[in-house]
Amino acid sequence: SALIITPLRVVFLIVLVGSTLEVLTRRTTEQYREKRWRNNVHDHTIIVGYGVKGRSATQALIDNGTPPNQIVVISPDESAIKDATDIGCVGIVGDARRDAVLERAAVSQAARAIVATDSDDKAVLMTLNIRRLAPQASVVAAVRESQHAPVLRQSGANAVITTAEAAGRLMGISLISPTAGAMMEDLLDPGEGLEFCERPVAAQEVGRHVGVLADMGEIVLAVKRGGNVVRFDELGSSVLEAGDSVVVIRHVVKR
Repeated sequence: SALIITPLRVVFLIVLVGSTLEVLTRRTTEQYREKRWRNNVHDHTIIVGYGVKGRSATQALIDNGTPPNQIVVISPDESAIKDATDIGCVGIVGDARRDAVLERAAVSQAARAIVATDSDDKAVLMTLNIRRLAPQASVVAAVRESQHAPVLRQSGANAVITTAEAAGRLMGISLISPTAGAMMEDLLDPGEGLEFCERPVAAQEVGRHVGVLADMGEIVLAVKRGGNVVRFDELGSSVLEAGDSVVVIRHVVKR
């Protein structure tokens, strides 16, 4: 007992106490880092769901200049969160229908949110929660069926994307007009070829006709002026003004 049992008990106590202290230290450190991050972060983007839609949305944001550390991904799938953190995003494991999870993501300080879940009813509840906690945020949500789109808009979504119908339209266009379908695929494929972009008008462009941008390799689809959007077929002979932003199609080189 003195030579074997007692030393084993001492070793067991040392291991038990050491493991407990290690877990407590790690948890305290993580809580401190998370609290400090929440106090400093603002105007970030929250992406709920990290399946095919969530990953594509994240990549599109990064390709258009959003720093990965300004993107917070929420998903109940730990492996998906690991994939998100591997590219530099902030990951939170949890269900965005719970206020505590959204508060961990500093939703009240977020500027944008994307709801990209695999269930329309979950999307409605998550959009309601985000809108209630972050009334200033711009929310885009995806649904599988168009009949649920009005409900999502009433829940507070600024824009609703119907994924199944959008895919069906693209398939129909590709069948009837392969060239038009290929152009649409090129526009949707990030990082190479053609892409949509909204940007502010540069100082040297003020006072000039929108057609001058074509010489710079950009096709103007619309001009946003104040709270109004003027489409290309309504522009006429109007010129660009300070404070305008333009929606263009431009060519990009693979990053």
